[in-house]
Amino acid sequence: MQSSKTGSSVKVWDLFIRVFHWALVAAFTIAYLTEGEILGLHVWAGYLVFSLVVLRLIWGVIGTEHARFSGFVRGPGAVLTHLREVVSGGGKRYLGHNPAGGAMIVALLICLALTSGLGLLMFGAIYPDSALGDLAALFGLHGEMGAESLEEVHEFFANLTLLLVGLHIAGVVVESLRHRENLIRPMVTGRKPS
Repeated sequence: MQSSKTGSSVKVWDLFIRVFHWALVAAFTIAYLTEGEILGLHVWAGYLVFSLVVLRLIWGVIGTEHARFSGFVRGPGAVLTHLREVVSGGGKRYLGHNPAGGAMIVALLICLALTSGLGLLMFGAIYPDSALGDLAALFGLHGEMGAESLEEVHEFFANLTLLLVGLHIAGVVVESLRHRENLIRPMVTGRKPS
């Protein structure tokens, strides 16, 4: 794929990252929209979210250059510097995640892990004979009372995740406009202008 800016492109997002990203979008959307409505679908979507997060954590250690956490996780100082540069109209372009984008990925993974993990514990507390029943029992969660103690926290993290998703999308739009490049296309094709 040719870029009108440089005439060449480079592979940035590997197949795992692209499939992970869109599968996570679908699973979280399904889980969020089916809350309280279609329990079976909600639970399976939650299982998928949790599984995807675990796989992403593994891929963040052993994956390709731009997928590894060491390639994009920066300290608070780098994140704040990048945000100041964005506000002032400056800042450099990154092939992978910029420092703020890296911080957002970490925040999203944490919130998704907490949301889905708490949901799975709730399910185990309500259905002690399920595969998750023993896990819930380890945390002293039994029946409706145990599930109710987790419900508000589970919903809090689900809503926080949704807020972070909105901020993530806003960041993608801002960076796309700043650098005059479509940042969504590479999450489909894997390639960005070099």
